[in-house]
Amino acid sequence: MTADDSFGRLDDDDYPAYTMGRAADMLGTTQGFLRAIGEARLITPLRSEGGHRRYSRYQLRIAARARELVDQGTPIEAACRIVILEDQLEEAQRINAAYRHAAESEDQATAS
Repeated sequence: MTADDSFGRLDDDDYPAYTMGRAADMLGTTQGFLRAIGEARLITPLRSEGGHRRYSRYQLRIAARARELVDQGTPIEAACRIVILEDQLEEAQRINAAYRHAAESEDQATAS
């Protein structure tokens, strides 16, 4: 791996750059919380060659949202389900917008 390859990963939201300890510190939570949301299958951290959990920035954003809900009194399993459903809704809305845009473009081309 060259230095250029390493620098390219700085902008990669999916690159598993953070250890469990660092991720917990960044989120202001415990490693146990990260294990719990992993067990609830909200996020699945990648493993280093030594078997240690590694988290991406994208996974940390998801974990932060779950933590917000848990801090508001939502049970962890329910918080994980809510975050999953929010993510699915966002994806469905993105797909619908793309279909709508394609249909409008087709209608404009037909009208011309």
